[in-house]
Amino acid sequence: MKALREPDSITLDDVLAARDRISGLVSRTPMIRLEGADPELYLKLETLQPIRSFKLRGAYNALATLSPEELTAGVFTASAGNMAQGLAWAAGQKGIRCSVVVPDGAPRTKLEATERLGAQIVSLPYAEWWDVLATHRYRPLEPARFIHPVSNIDMIAGNGTIGLEIVEDLPDVDAVLVPFGGGGLSCGIAAAIRGIRPEARVYGCEVETATPLRAAIAAGHEVESPRTQTFVDGIGAPTVLREMWPAAHRLLAGSLVVSLSEVAAAIRLLVQRAAVVAEGAGAASVAAGWKRLAGDGRVVCVVSGGNIDQSVLSRILAGEVP
Repeated sequence: MKALREPDSITLDDVLAARDRISGLVSRTPMIRLEGADPELYLKLETLQPIRSFKLRGAYNALATLSPEELTAGVFTASAGNMAQGLAWAAGQKGIRCSVVVPDGAPRTKLEATERLGAQIVSLPYAEWWDVLATHRYRPLEPARFIHPVSNIDMIAGNGTIGLEIVEDLPDVDAVLVPFGGGGLSCGIAAAIRGIRPEARVYGCEVETATPLRAAIAAGHEVESPRTQTFVDGIGAPTVLREMWPAAHRLLAGSLVVSLSEVAAAIRLLVQRAAVVAEGAGAASVAAGWKRLAGDGRVVCVVSGGNIDQSVLSRILAGEVP
């Protein structure tokens, strides 16, 4: 069994190795320019992955680094939806069992998609679900192997392959805006981009109803932060995980915070101008970019996922803020 590594040990070499492992199985997603944006805004469309989110990159890379013996009892994770689908998809490619611990109130669209991919779902109250994330343990599903959705180094490296593609498609990128849930996506992308183009800035994007990264930056360490559950379900935690703070502090240029109404407006904007359906978390980066929070230059917004309940989407397109 390989030794566990801290998230802050992530390197460009890890990301390059991940790209080799997932090549041919995970889509290289397009990047398009958003019409009418000033400064230049580009959209990295992870909504076009088979599960409509980036999570299969890290999930498959994490499983690909494990031996058949380590996967004998199957795998499980804790996820509000997109990692659930990502690990279920990756487990299906490997032909192994997969279970997912979800918080109560997780979007029905994401849960149904996870079940279609063959995973078993266990629902817990949010506090108990968060405890699984914090402790990396849920004994009722052991000895299945726990794949952490955020701090697993191979998850982070797989996520970072997005950064490689961004720099290859836009070598003079000035800033990259990434939804900040736990930091596994933003830190992976930042490790890749800063290894190739160190002058580029990578920001974590948060919604005002849950800003653990902004709070940690202000305090100089991870702290508890108020959280309100909203339609932006893919990001927003009560705190930055302790093991993720060193990497986030080192790799990210800061936190960009937007409002719920600005996220809803970004979802409408993406449909109207790019024919792209994004979930709340995926549109948070676009909201920050449209608001010019990252300054001038060439700005890439990572549209991380498009798994949004139809009822929520219809209300947003009608001009509401659910």
